[in-house]
Amino acid sequence: MKRHLWICITVCILLLLLAGCSNPKITGDHKVWHPLTLTFKGPSLSEKGEENPFLDYCLMVRFSNGDRVYDVPGYFAADGKAGESGATSGNKWRVHFTPDAAGEWSYLASFRKGEAIAVSEDPIAGDPVPLDSAAGVFQIDLNDKDDPGFYSKGRLEVKGGHFLRFAGTGEPFLKGGADSPENFLAFHEFDQTPPSHQYNPHVKDWKPGDPLWHKEKGKGIIGALNYLASKGLNTVYMITMNVYGDGKDVWPWVAPHERLRYDCSKLDQWEIVFSHMDRLGLMIHIVTQETENELLLDNGYTDIQRKLYYRELIARFGHHLGITWNLGEENGPADFSPSGQTDQMRKDMAAAIKSIDPYDHPVVVHTHAAQKYRDLILQELLGYAHIDGPSLQIDDPRNVHRFTRQWIQSSDKAGKPWICFLDEIGHYTTGVMPDADDPDHDDVRKYALWGNLTAGGAGCEWYFGYKYPHADLTCEDWRTRDAMWDQTRIAIEFFQVNLPYAEMKPADTIVSDRSAWCLAKEREAYLIYLREGGTTKLNLRNDQGMYRVQWFDPKKGGDLQVGTVYEIAGSGWKSIGYAPSDRNKDWAVLVKRQ
Repeated sequence: MKRHLWICITVCILLLLLAGCSNPKITGDHKVWHPLTLTFKGPSLSEKGEENPFLDYCLMVRFSNGDRVYDVPGYFAADGKAGESGATSGNKWRVHFTPDAAGEWSYLASFRKGEAIAVSEDPIAGDPVPLDSAAGVFQIDLNDKDDPGFYSKGRLEVKGGHFLRFAGTGEPFLKGGADSPENFLAFHEFDQTPPSHQYNPHVKDWKPGDPLWHKEKGKGIIGALNYLASKGLNTVYMITMNVYGDGKDVWPWVAPHERLRYDCSKLDQWEIVFSHMDRLGLMIHIVTQETENELLLDNGYTDIQRKLYYRELIARFGHHLGITWNLGEENGPADFSPSGQTDQMRKDMAAAIKSIDPYDHPVVVHTHAAQKYRDLILQELLGYAHIDGPSLQIDDPRNVHRFTRQWIQSSDKAGKPWICFLDEIGHYTTGVMPDADDPDHDDVRKYALWGNLTAGGAGCEWYFGYKYPHADLTCEDWRTRDAMWDQTRIAIEFFQVNLPYAEMKPADTIVSDRSAWCLAKEREAYLIYLREGGTTKLNLRNDQGMYRVQWFDPKKGGDLQVGTVYEIAGSGWKSIGYAPSDRNKDWAVLVKRQ
């Protein structure tokens, strides 16, 4: 669709410009990485009218600045303020755009009408429809280094290697945050939404000046995000469609049985929440379906229903700086869910998202917990251009390190390095328990968190097992895992401050203790994780350099400490000594060239 846009524009440009109406309304900060919204006046339609404004109309806008060109899909916005008004009809059509460079940008709109034209790949399908001032220019200034959240760093991008990077600064991104509740968007103050969540314990975390809708709605969900960000976390997992799934309480349509008509007011309210996440620096991990409903749209194929679903999500939310598109939770068949999507269906979904998304956000696929199903699905996706990595679910936390390393190394061999996120650990009844039931979180910290990171993984989200209060579908209070958030932040900050981690590789064979893990950039820096305490030897091979040895407490954090060996030098196997205290607990040991 993007490749052929200019052909269509050539056909309709004279008619569009001859419309001669007023300019579209452009709102937002005119700065790099800050989203702009262009609101046009167009045909007056309704969500449930005879003409379908979502399927039978197609708004595309090309934004250009030198060799930077973005073809951005637009959408029907009812009266342009549906999140406040609850309107289901109107004549407003909207496009969101996030510029990545300062200077003068031009825009040129294409607006067409025809049967199912929103999902058509025919560049001359349908008939052109006039829009107000379909072409124009605007000026963009540089952003500020102290802009909030992602606005100071830019979009999270796939740039090769095993980590997302901020487009504005180039720095790599390690994620840590919440995988539960998966039905995060089942919030009682969203329009037409079952009241599964209220987040009342987090109303106190809402701050004056934070966004609301209908004057007073939204404090619980906005406050919950404030709390998570205050703990130093940076990601939230959420399902945007769980019809026939576990929660049965989240969908973007006007009704749960509808597939081609979208709820303008509800989605505007989602946008308020997502915009706040950008300001807080929280990645929006959008999981587009569940294992129970992966055959719901187009019987699992990528046809009209699914293409339109992706188009609406991308048009409304693709401008956000921190987004990961997830093809689906526990995707593919298993013994307990024998009917599932095929390898080709997964590839088609990913290709469709990449073809619509002008910003090329990362696309991942969530796996089953058991190795046999995980391997079956992921093996066929290795090297595929439109899949950027797995969203790993691993039943036993003690296997996280091994399986993260497996897929990192396998993806390297296939020629397309994967970003390996850990997004769920088992047992499904347990996950990460509340602090009241597991105050230390030793197994999760040791085997899941540090297991993923020391294997070269890109970070973790925490699932809450259903056997405990505030579980995967019922969590109202993220403070129930306060200690786990602290331990996650401690790990992320340690990597960010002390290590060139994006340039390091798992190197467990160069430490002598089998219970130790090693991440290395040889001849520069080594991270040794002693998950059972004790000591080990490090093989410096033929390196004659001098290295300083410092110890770090993964549970409590704090400063780097000196153990019984201050420095090591010379080639071959060298003992790193013992920890400065409590030698029977886990320690991270930083060995860095002087």
